[in-house]
Amino acid sequence: MSAAHQQTSSIQPLEGGQLVLAALLLAAANFIVVLDTTIANVSVPNIAGGLGASASQGTLVITSYAVAEAITVPLTGWLANRFGTVRVFITSMVLFGLFSVLCGLAPSLGALVVFRIMQGLAGGPLMPLSQTILLRIFPKEKAPMAIGLWSMTTLVAPILGPVLGGKICDQLSWHYIFLINAPIAAACAYFGWQMLKRYETEILKTKIDAVGLGLLIIWISALQIMLDEGRDLDWFASTEITVLAIVAAIGFAAFMIWELTEKQPIVDLRVFRHRGYTMSVLTISLAFGAFFGSTVLTPQWLQTYMGYTATQAGYVTALSGVLAVIAAPFAAKLSAKWDPRALVFFGVVWLGAFTLLRTDATTEMTFWQIGSLLLLQGVGLPFFFVPLTGLALSSVDEPETASAAGLMNFVRTVSGAFATSLVTTVWGNQITRNHAELAGLTDASGDTMRMMTESGMAMDQARAMLDQLVQAQSVMLATNQVFLWAGLAFILAATAIWFAPKPTRVADTSAAH
Repeated sequence: MSAAHQQTSSIQPLEGGQLVLAALLLAAANFIVVLDTTIANVSVPNIAGGLGASASQGTLVITSYAVAEAITVPLTGWLANRFGTVRVFITSMVLFGLFSVLCGLAPSLGALVVFRIMQGLAGGPLMPLSQTILLRIFPKEKAPMAIGLWSMTTLVAPILGPVLGGKICDQLSWHYIFLINAPIAAACAYFGWQMLKRYETEILKTKIDAVGLGLLIIWISALQIMLDEGRDLDWFASTEITVLAIVAAIGFAAFMIWELTEKQPIVDLRVFRHRGYTMSVLTISLAFGAFFGSTVLTPQWLQTYMGYTATQAGYVTALSGVLAVIAAPFAAKLSAKWDPRALVFFGVVWLGAFTLLRTDATTEMTFWQIGSLLLLQGVGLPFFFVPLTGLALSSVDEPETASAAGLMNFVRTVSGAFATSLVTTVWGNQITRNHAELAGLTDASGDTMRMMTESGMAMDQARAMLDQLVQAQSVMLATNQVFLWAGLAFILAATAIWFAPKPTRVADTSAAH
């Protein structure tokens, strides 16, 4: 028996109300971290407008947090061993609350992005550690109930994020989407330490793969900055973008070589030797990237060009999670009985089909015409996530489960960040391209302009109105084009899963986060 287990068995366990309160605190910690991945989605236009930035620059608020959070996930195990699981959890909680306050007080977009990076770095360990501690404080026979509580916060937070973000932006200001974290973080940290310090683990002085971590930060950061700034700097016509691309390429190559030869790598890339795991990660990269990119684009389109308030856009976006929560228990039950590849295929194709249906959108669509497609699309989400996690982890050797789960979470988070940047860039480029094409085709004979001026409009007013109509249709076309590419990415992801062999064992997915 390990020292950590001996220590756990010798302490006075939490019981009754204390156990429930501790579980709620851990669930709340997980909730606010997951919430912050989506609460900013509907707030980007407000943040960009408030800080004098473009909408594409505003998405840095989303991508900076996601990438920073992803980078700290591989570090969680080392941090917990080196400083103690509970200490790391409480310290992360305090820092998350502190940087949330600084985000809310940020005077410029640059400052906000810096604080979001720090917030993401602090939040990264909270998801896996909240799950780890939850399993430690609950008796083994009640572990499924604990995981159920934790999983519900993971499912509900992304649904409430857009709604809360919209309500706060419309009724208060965007600053409060970050400031609301502070009292929750303070309560979780204070009461959490009082109740959980008895469960502290033994400190082990383990070595960290500092070179691997450094290379990871370099290539991920260079690539993300390149994707975020590329459109504004005219891509490879810019020296800065060219340098970033070279740094990302060399950094990635060096990272791969180092991690494959290091005895204790920060990211164990050797798990990719399992074909089932590789195909599962490819599927989640494509499908989650397509889903998250579309989810970020929808509120921007609705608020900027369809006249929706942040609250209305939040309600529409949140609809995709309603049926997902209802369908989740059925997906979990079927995962134990059916071939997980078939369930993943169904879930991803379902997501892709409803994304392709959205390519027929028009500027006259009502709230429910847009929302009903997102509501029904949500059915596919649990059939995609739940069995795919089991399939991936059952494809690796049992001792590799924890590192494989961490790597899968890292890839998923980074895919979402990269997709957000790509979707925003492609959308902006397509709007410009469509506008140029439509402007050349619209009113070539001049009849419309003549009718408008004859009706009493000034020439400049008529031109402005015509340009506004062209711009609205350019945006609508660009949005449909992005949904088309996202739909095709879903179909490609669904095809990839059949290259994974049928699993021969059921994996313990509690290591996944």
